Amino acid sequence: MALTETVPVPCPCCGEVIDVLVDCSLGDQTYVEDCFVCCQPLVLTVSVDPGTGQPAVDAMPENA
Repeated sequence: MALTETVPVPCPCCGEVIDVLVDCSLGDQTYVEDCFVCCQPLVLTVSVDPGTGQPAVDAMPENA
């Protein structure tokens, strides 16, 4: 299991796929990060599978 993983996530605002760097050692987490393409704030919800350590990321606009 890697401590960090890069996860491709489609931006819900502009539709571009952005790479999100996830620190898997923190487990499940929610935080705000700007889209690297359109600069809109996104709420990223990260869930880390406890068995495999693989992260899944869901992105929503902060102002939705």
